Amino acid sequence: MPQARVAFQYPSFRLYMLARFLITVSSEMQSVAIGWQVYDLTHRPRDLGLVGLSQFLPGIMLFLLAGHTADRVARQRILQFCYLAFSVVSLLLVALTVHGLRSVWPIYAVLLANGTVRAFNMPTSQAFLPQLVKECDFPNAVTWSASILQAALTIGPMTGGLLYSLAGSPVPVYGTAAVAYLVGLAAISRIRVQAPQRPRGARSLSVILEGLRFIWREKLILGAISLDLFAVLLGGAVALLPVYARDILHAGATGLGILRAAPGVGAIAMAVLVANRPITRKAGRTMLVDKSF
Repeated sequence: MPQARVAFQYPSFRLYMLARFLITVSSEMQSVAIGWQVYDLTHRPRDLGLVGLSQFLPGIMLFLLAGHTADRVARQRILQFCYLAFSVVSLLLVALTVHGLRSVWPIYAVLLANGTVRAFNMPTSQAFLPQLVKECDFPNAVTWSASILQAALTIGPMTGGLLYSLAGSPVPVYGTAAVAYLVGLAAISRIRVQAPQRPRGARSLSVILEGLRFIWREKLILGAISLDLFAVLLGGAVALLPVYARDILHAGATGLGILRAAPGVGAIAMAVLVANRPITRKAGRTMLVDKSF
């Protein structure tokens, strides 16, 4: 196999990429449908912000516990549970929509559950990849993983917006997402990895907080994480895209999907550019300018 695709020689890596692609596409499809449905119900931009908050808040509150769990529990088992839970969330959204919604509060309750699952899924997904390939092939696996993730971030919103527009309802979007989550669950369940030795010792608060102490000591990591946090906190305007798509551009759900996919297209374009013209000077300043916009 060519060196550029060496990571794909591992069957477990191929299955994981399939699962992660389906999970990301489903999540992005669902995000488009939820945003459009909530704004269609209330016509209040504030409610779109609450959609984001209901999914972001569990991650902030549970990130230490989620990281600790990913270190001590079999990561494949955690991902299996998360994928199953994601599917249940989608089915709950189907049930709420079919029975008729006059208030958005039931959606927020379901999204809180979804955010809780995401809090455990994200660190586990990142930590699972090194178990699938040899150390020498890990950089190639990371490159392909990032590329496939960006492709999913582009395809997912457009697919969700198109399905919503064609059906005039979010039900097909949520139903498709539920099925895709289950297919992802089947794919990851077929992966066979040798379980690494888990750290032993007392499960104390000190052990859980060790990650924060490490970040504080390593100023390079602290700077990169702080910069990304700054961008995430001030980049939430994407949550308001249903307002632009519906009331300003009059583009419908399909237009919303295209707007949501645009950042993924830009990320892919920049990845190609940076791959051909790597940043070799003043990387910190360049990242700051990039994150600011």
